[in-house]
Amino acid sequence: MIIIFHLFVRPVLRFSELERAIPAVSQKMLIQQLRDLERDGIVQRTAHPQVPPKVEYSLTEWGQALCPALDALLTWGALRKAAPKAEGEELRHVTSQTTR
Repeated sequence: MIIIFHLFVRPVLRFSELERAIPAVSQKMLIQQLRDLERDGIVQRTAHPQVPPKVEYSLTEWGQALCPALDALLTWGALRKAAPKAEGEELRHVTSQTTR
């Protein structure tokens, strides 16, 4: 999900820029996640035929369509973090009852 956020803020990023933007991820994991997102039609990979190789990533229309939902999740997370503990405990109690 973090890759999508970065590509929403900066519409075109090279692999090395993504690596710098997400320092906690290994190169192997970043490659795997990008391939998965590309396979799912969320990210587009553009390889430019030059030396040294230049590969850029951007969101497809489907990827851009995810952004309002991700914004809503961020808003929900901020509200959840700001909510008093008692209210959060009540929500957990109600949720656990509905899943039984």
